[in-house]
Amino acid sequence: MSGATQLAVGAAIAAVAIGLLLAGRALFRDQARRSTLAALHRFRARLDRYKLVRRPHIKRALLADADIAAAVRAHAAAHGEPEAVVWRRVAGYLDEIVPAFNVLSYYRLGYNLSRALIHLLYRPTIAYEDVAALERIPRRDVVVYLMNHRSNADYVVVAFVLAQVVSISYAVGEWARTWPLEFLFKSFGSYFVRRGYREPLYHTVLARYVQLITRNGVTQGIFPEGGLTRDGALRPPKLGLLDSIVGTLRDPAFDADIWLVPVGINFDRVLEDRSLIRERLVGMRPMPRARQLVTVASYLGWNFLRLVTGRLRRYGRVAVSFGTPISVRGWLAAQEDDILSLPRDERMPRLQALAEHAMERIGAVIPVTPVPLAAAALLSFPGSVVRRDALLERMDELRDALREFNARIVRNELTITEVWDRAWRMLALRHLVLQQGEEYVILPHQRPLLEYYANSIRHLLPEDHRWALTPALESDPTLPRLSRRDELS
Repeated sequence: MSGATQLAVGAAIAAVAIGLLLAGRALFRDQARRSTLAALHRFRARLDRYKLVRRPHIKRALLADADIAAAVRAHAAAHGEPEAVVWRRVAGYLDEIVPAFNVLSYYRLGYNLSRALIHLLYRPTIAYEDVAALERIPRRDVVVYLMNHRSNADYVVVAFVLAQVVSISYAVGEWARTWPLEFLFKSFGSYFVRRGYREPLYHTVLARYVQLITRNGVTQGIFPEGGLTRDGALRPPKLGLLDSIVGTLRDPAFDADIWLVPVGINFDRVLEDRSLIRERLVGMRPMPRARQLVTVASYLGWNFLRLVTGRLRRYGRVAVSFGTPISVRGWLAAQEDDILSLPRDERMPRLQALAEHAMERIGAVIPVTPVPLAAAALLSFPGSVVRRDALLERMDELRDALREFNARIVRNELTITEVWDRAWRMLALRHLVLQQGEEYVILPHQRPLLEYYANSIRHLLPEDHRWALTPALESDPTLPRLSRRDELS
């Protein structure tokens, strides 16, 4: 065979291979398109169109942003760096922040995984304070879900609950920037936030991204507390992301409203509760990073064995409650000054009032599950030994007080004995309380964990029904307890 013939045959084979490859890609794209449409048709959820915009387009829009350009010049002048170097830093921030939303990843992988995990570990409960108010939000307006932060499972729980309504883009911390979590969260549409990173250039880039997606109607989910609660109680709100979102209203081309939807989350068992309270235990040193990893690996391995052997039991209830939405334009209109036009140092204290108002609304809809109610009743007694009849009477008294406050009580129709039975299964499983005849004994070294769960509903009780440190703790300072907020200041 001549060289020309060989060349012709090789070219023909290459052409066939390229044709098959292109046909395969077209077939794959067609199949992916059909699967995407099937997923959207199945869930009938609202899909924010801007989530489908490719990352390079979003990054180009931000690289051309005038505010970011001004921040680059200011950073270069302040640090004596060439602007080209600063622009490369900005490009790195954008690579870190901007997600790559994928419909199949969100609805096929994310939803099915979250459904399996939630039903494996918990019995979910969903409640709404005002369904009509939520339904009245115009579709052209932007919705931002504001949630209290009790567990890293909060992301999974709320995404699962809202899957039939909308796909939600979370602001997630740097803990999720590890493989494969980073890939998964980005494919779910989440963007990463560096907590405690104070560089002005970074915050300008992050703020302009948040305002870009807000202008384009992307539904977001943020945790105003800025991190997980360590003692079970609500933390003071952080203003960074909220200021960025509200700042979108300064754009004259943006004429829609922004609605803040309060979301309350509570658990009968938070998976990482012991590691969280360790940071608040009086006299306890923080756990080294390596030991944390070993602890988590041991926990996962132990529960996997329980799963495969059929001994894994659910951890009680996880409850999510949605409150009445807050119109940001309505709130701003009710203020005396034009808050958005104020300089940052004057604007932030005024915006603090909106954040605190939102946190109050979140706190008001935090559900009351059996374990927190039982923990509150147990800790309201002066000693560590509580009679069963007195405990049930106290739980009934607390529940009545919560009803008067219009709290979201899970399984409110049950008798107080049935509520205690459900709480007791978890308390006994975790060896927090022992039973001796008609009495229950609070184990001293487990008292901080009971405080952690009781604190999740403490703010819902009237002043005359709230508990402070019990006399047992005050008379014996050697007993373990959680530090108070004023002890940390």
